[in-house]
Amino acid sequence: MYLQKNAVKGYNSYIDSSKDDYGTMMDVGLLILEKGDDFTFSDAESEAAFLLFSGKVCFKWADREQECSRKNEFEEEAWCLHVCRGTDVTVTAAEKSELYVQTTKNERSFESKLYSPSDVIVQHAGNKGELFGCMRREIKTFFDYDNAPYSNMVLGEVLNFPGKWSSYPPHHHPQPEVYFHRFDKPQGFGVSFAGGEIFKSGHNGLTVITSGFHSQGAAPGYAMCYVWGIRHLDGNPWKKTRIDDKEHAWLWEADANEHIFKEV
Repeated sequence: MYLQKNAVKGYNSYIDSSKDDYGTMMDVGLLILEKGDDFTFSDAESEAAFLLFSGKVCFKWADREQECSRKNEFEEEAWCLHVCRGTDVTVTAAEKSELYVQTTKNERSFESKLYSPSDVIVQHAGNKGELFGCMRREIKTFFDYDNAPYSNMVLGEVLNFPGKWSSYPPHHHPQPEVYFHRFDKPQGFGVSFAGGEIFKSGHNGLTVITSGFHSQGAAPGYAMCYVWGIRHLDGNPWKKTRIDDKEHAWLWEADANEHIFKEV
């Protein structure tokens, strides 16, 4: 499934679990604030994550506050506030700001954490000449089962270079996942494979993945940064789970480049 919106000022809901969670067990939205705007969040049953795409905001939570800024997703690392259920959060914008919001039910109590740019775990993938660099990307993780086993969610970003692929070779896992797409230009686009379907992905679009193999690509000339959010299953958390498509497993072999025709 793919959801595309013309996002406007305020909270733009993409997935509202009170109506239909599309099998994700999460709520997902895009928050757009103008200078001076406030947004308040409180949920007695759900943990929540607020990921700053761009702008400057002040987060206030649990008797703490922190001003955070980010030029954009492509030039600077992110700030991400992750709070426990029942935590009041206020986001105040010092300039126009855009944030990704993801929540899910969680009965556990834990200490809320603000992940700073220096906390982001960055993995450079596909950068050793595999498939001639066609799947080169940067995988960024804020929190997952390794550093936040108390959470029911995983959250990160992928920086997809223009004309390249990511989440590749095609793979799947039983835990539901969402991809929230952002492009360095609003007319940017790419392709999203999910659940046996193919979608044209655009700026502020959301791919919903509940089954089947998935992978992504960005059109030449357009850089794509997409949020990846996973919901753990009860008794079966996502522990970097990756089940490759056997048909394409040969792409991992050291000599995978050898079959590609040579320029003459």
